[in-house]
Amino acid sequence: MSRRSPAVFFIFITLLIDVTGFGIIIPVMPKLVLSLLGEGATLSLAATYGGWLISSYAITQFFCAPIVGGLSDRFGRRPVLLGSLFGFGVDYLFLVFAPTIGWLFVGRIVAGAMGASFTTAGAYIADISTPENRAQNFGVVGAAFGLGFIIGPSIGGLLGDYGDRVPFMVAGGLTMLNWLYGFFILPESLKPENRRNFEWKRANPVGTLVSLWKYPVIANMLIALTFVYIAVHAVQSNWSYYTMEKFGWTARNIGISLAVIGFAFALVQGVLIRRIIPALGQTRSVYFGLGFYALGFLLYAFSTEGWMMYVFTLVYCMGGIAGPAMQGVMSGTVPPNAQGELQGGFTSLMSLTSIFGPPLMNNLFSFFTRPDGPYYFPGAAMLLGAVLTLISVALARRTLKKHVIAPGTGNQ
Repeated sequence: MSRRSPAVFFIFITLLIDVTGFGIIIPVMPKLVLSLLGEGATLSLAATYGGWLISSYAITQFFCAPIVGGLSDRFGRRPVLLGSLFGFGVDYLFLVFAPTIGWLFVGRIVAGAMGASFTTAGAYIADISTPENRAQNFGVVGAAFGLGFIIGPSIGGLLGDYGDRVPFMVAGGLTMLNWLYGFFILPESLKPENRRNFEWKRANPVGTLVSLWKYPVIANMLIALTFVYIAVHAVQSNWSYYTMEKFGWTARNIGISLAVIGFAFALVQGVLIRRIIPALGQTRSVYFGLGFYALGFLLYAFSTEGWMMYVFTLVYCMGGIAGPAMQGVMSGTVPPNAQGELQGGFTSLMSLTSIFGPPLMNNLFSFFTRPDGPYYFPGAAMLLGAVLTLISVALARRTLKKHVIAPGTGNQ
């Protein structure tokens, strides 16, 4: 592991800067959407548009991510990752000058085509990992995501005081710095003998998922992941609107709260996961994490004071153990030259669920908060998230009891 630690550190820094840039814009997005919708626009209406903005990004990424995963299996991780980062930097600067809500949609579509950094980073981690440390190294990705959400939203909440567009400017600059860092520092991880030819049949969202379907564990676990990926949009897509509506939070309050979530996830996936997964094994870790996710959703849904959201975040973020454990189980069932395809499949599934998840959760929030709604319940999306997570627990349990997991995955 020590020989490979520098490479893990390089990819960690690359992802950290990337996520920081993304996190900067989240606290100000509702305010920006409201300003572009014009006078008389309500938060419920802004939430609906916000959900569709995320969906438009996901539609493009759904079709492009498998292509990127296949290209990284053919040409290596480094050039694909650098191309993605450069495109993202240009997109952020483009959004700075968006004059209407329509241009925001154009920018999100462009970003979706370029949004392959996590796909390639996941394959990079798989390249440099052994079966014994694969899940722990995937936790580095989660730790970068968590730390990025400590730094990014905090900065975004503060920068929002100087204008709705300022966070986009800073995000674009950070992403270009990330590209420069990767260009001069990041080494290639995929050995020439582990590369494969690019095939259009496999480099499409349907083809990728079909190719992965031949692995029984992956096929069934992908179904369980589908429910989880939809559930988390109750928080990921709806947090800003929910807290603004229920507690009257400002962009600064939202930024601080997201920073707390980021810190908690970083602690779980960067520190605790390296002790919990070896102690429990990956199978029990999946149940452990999903259970905490479900409980966290329920607590969020029925919170009555803003301070409760901070306390309940500690419960919710313990669910972060589930993702790396599930990835570790699935990654251990495919050969080295298909790891990029597998990571592309993960991203395709995330994108596919992000097509439906944000509109589902944000429209549910809008329906139960609009003035003419049948019943006022801002936590409706959180409650649905808990239900979907419990369904995932049942599916994962059935799969992991039925199939024998490969040695080294920590099945206990």
